[in-house]
Amino acid sequence: MKHALQEVSNENGNPEISAPAVSLRVHSLRSSLYEELHNRPSPIIDGACQITHFTVMLGDARDEVIEHVKDLCRRYSVPVPNEGSSCLYLDFGGFELRWERHLEFANFTFISKGAAPFSDDALAFIPKDWLAAMPGELVVAVNLEVTQAAPDEADLHRWFEGQRVAGSEVADAKALVWTAFKLHSDGFGRIVVCNRQLNSYQCGRLIQRLCELETYRLMSLLALPVARDMGPELARIEDALATLNQSISDIDADRDERELLQELSQLAAEVERHRSDTNFRFSASVAYHDLVRDRLIQLRESPLDGMQSMQEFLERRLTPGIKTCNSVRDRLEDLSRRIHRTTSLLRTRVDLSIQEQNQHLLSSMNRRSQLQLRLQQTVEGLSVVAIGYYLLALLEIVFAGIREAGFPLNVTLAKGIALPVVLGVVWLGVHSVRTQITKRNRYAAEMRQKPDAER
Repeated sequence: MKHALQEVSNENGNPEISAPAVSLRVHSLRSSLYEELHNRPSPIIDGACQITHFTVMLGDARDEVIEHVKDLCRRYSVPVPNEGSSCLYLDFGGFELRWERHLEFANFTFISKGAAPFSDDALAFIPKDWLAAMPGELVVAVNLEVTQAAPDEADLHRWFEGQRVAGSEVADAKALVWTAFKLHSDGFGRIVVCNRQLNSYQCGRLIQRLCELETYRLMSLLALPVARDMGPELARIEDALATLNQSISDIDADRDERELLQELSQLAAEVERHRSDTNFRFSASVAYHDLVRDRLIQLRESPLDGMQSMQEFLERRLTPGIKTCNSVRDRLEDLSRRIHRTTSLLRTRVDLSIQEQNQHLLSSMNRRSQLQLRLQQTVEGLSVVAIGYYLLALLEIVFAGIREAGFPLNVTLAKGIALPVVLGVVWLGVHSVRTQITKRNRYAAEMRQKPDAER
């Protein structure tokens, strides 16, 4: 017998799956993972319409942008988005707003009908003060005109203000697209779409791809000015590194190796600073360019006679800029590796120099130890003689006392006989003391070299 699974909520508010015979604890992100695949759906475009698309860099205005969207919703008395929302699709009556928040930018797309092609009427329903207060920095501003009838050359010339136009058949020849990839007199880019056989859902997907194409191509080029500014700086660092390499090969006693190592460390710090400042921008540029190529593939273009296609135009104009960014990033990585190798080489030379100095120092210490040993042996000999002399003096008193006591004793003879015995006993005593001290010092040194756990 089959039982239908039922989703309930546990004490933490997380959805759980339960059945009469089994209860499963569900991951807290399960619902959001399901919804993620359905975020940012394509709009439904039915008939002719005008579309205005903005992309703003958020920067520090990531939290302000959602408050800005809420303000527009309150003005039109429509439901406001949740605090953590990343997208909003609402019909405001005279227009439809599609808002999306990404990692570093946000998109505002306004869809309206009834306005003349590329006129100010497309934004007539939107409060001007609200548009002027839009947070972030504007990067993309493009107007799209969706028509049912194909425009003639006069219409294209008028709409694009005489600029050279790129165009092609898209979506398996079910639609036509024209654009100049330039700003016009109103400060907007312009795209014209002629819908031949697309339904409302297919037309919405085409519009979404064109907006994304315009957004991602400009976002990918944000790294190009950075790459151009980095060129002279990288050339300077490369020249400095080449000079340092030559100095290392020609190093002599007058050139301090530590000074070269300090200069190399400074160059390494500069390169790492440039890498940290530009790594995100260059990586994002590659990712955006991949999205541009992906959107071009999804358009499924067919060329028009006598006109350059969008893919051909972007491959000819956009790809070299991206390759420039990749080249600068590769130069930075190569510089980092070269500086690392040069630093390793110089450190090896410094280590060898230190080892040579240590060898000289050890040799000097060895000679000093030998001199000290000879001096110690000399002092020990003198000590034996001095102690023996005083002992013999004491024995002379003893011998004199014995003679005065009436015993026939030759004091001089007795001293002569006692001399080697006294000197031998004194030498054995001094040698024994020195041996004990040496053993204790050796034992203490061995204990200092052992870890604490072995002591």
